[in-house]
Amino acid sequence: MSQKKVVVGIVAGEASGDLLGSHLMAALKEARPEIQFIGVGGPRMKSVGMEVLFPMEKLAVNGYVEVLKHYRELVGIRRKLRAHFLVQRPDVFIAVDAPDFNLDLELALKQHGIPTVHYVSPSIWAWRGERIHKIKRAVTHMLALFPHEPELYRKEGVPVDYVGHPLADLLPEFPKRDEMRETMRIPLKAKVFAFLPGSRQGEVKRLAHTYIETAKLILKQLPEARFLVPLVSRETRGIFEQALYDCEALDLPITMLFGHAQDAMIAADGVLVASGTATLEAALLKRPMVITYRLNALTWWLMKRKGYLPYYGLPNILCGRFVVPELMQDDATPEKLSGALLDLVNDKDAVAQLEQTFLELHRTLRQNTAQKAAAAILPYLPA
Repeated sequence: MSQKKVVVGIVAGEASGDLLGSHLMAALKEARPEIQFIGVGGPRMKSVGMEVLFPMEKLAVNGYVEVLKHYRELVGIRRKLRAHFLVQRPDVFIAVDAPDFNLDLELALKQHGIPTVHYVSPSIWAWRGERIHKIKRAVTHMLALFPHEPELYRKEGVPVDYVGHPLADLLPEFPKRDEMRETMRIPLKAKVFAFLPGSRQGEVKRLAHTYIETAKLILKQLPEARFLVPLVSRETRGIFEQALYDCEALDLPITMLFGHAQDAMIAADGVLVASGTATLEAALLKRPMVITYRLNALTWWLMKRKGYLPYYGLPNILCGRFVVPELMQDDATPEKLSGALLDLVNDKDAVAQLEQTFLELHRTLRQNTAQKAAAAILPYLPA
């Protein structure tokens, strides 16, 4: 096997991208052990051997207004990355999601002859469809996670592969709730709710009080209810703990977890989840859920004006209909959220139907993703 130095630039912007990136890196290393990875990523990508130029947290900003607050820092990081990659030229550059940050970087690199692979199609089918023109200029090869996406790129002449979603490879078709509850020492007969307020600090700040007030209302209806709240960092845990204090809710039966979001969902009867990749995790774990989100008011207004679809959560988007409730922005009140959750988990027929719908979705998305993505990238590397 060739031992020539092979360098791959790679940039991921948040926790879901860190997961995607790490599995792709492992698959590429299996095929080409000599590959060196350099760029931006989180702990998972670093554990596979990535040289990190900037911490991933610097890029984990969402929403128009929020991005504006960090605009100068983000532009500075992108400028430094561009300069680095144009001097220390990688054989290929992989952008893992984060299109608002990565597309400009890809455009500059592609113009200088560096092949660019974008892993995770931007949601041009949901909003900002005009980005397809920039993508065509910036991206050498698109890797799409969802089956409805490739046709959009083929129409524009952008090379594309459908690779499925890695979570469908990783998560079990039939999660073992009873075993998970025993592991977590949760009574088998308890009504358990997993509350996922998001991975970013801004998300937790916007949703924590609402989640806590929702738990209070559920507890009035179900005194035996228990709540699991996975949080990804000390900072987000601190935000949620402060919200518990502010809401005078320190006696609520809430267990905060460091990570372990999937474990919490497996153990749960129902899930309250902030819109994003976690909604897909909940679907693949076959759990009834209510999707919610809150943004800065201006960001929300701008996004609604640009949106094409009547839904925001990935389970509804992928199924092409409302299979689970969405309560967004002003509709995200404790009264509505608690009512929707209780209605859902108490309807056995609805739960059974959801489980079957999500099983079919799981089987569609399970494509041995990391290996398929690696196979699409390997031709761009030197022999």
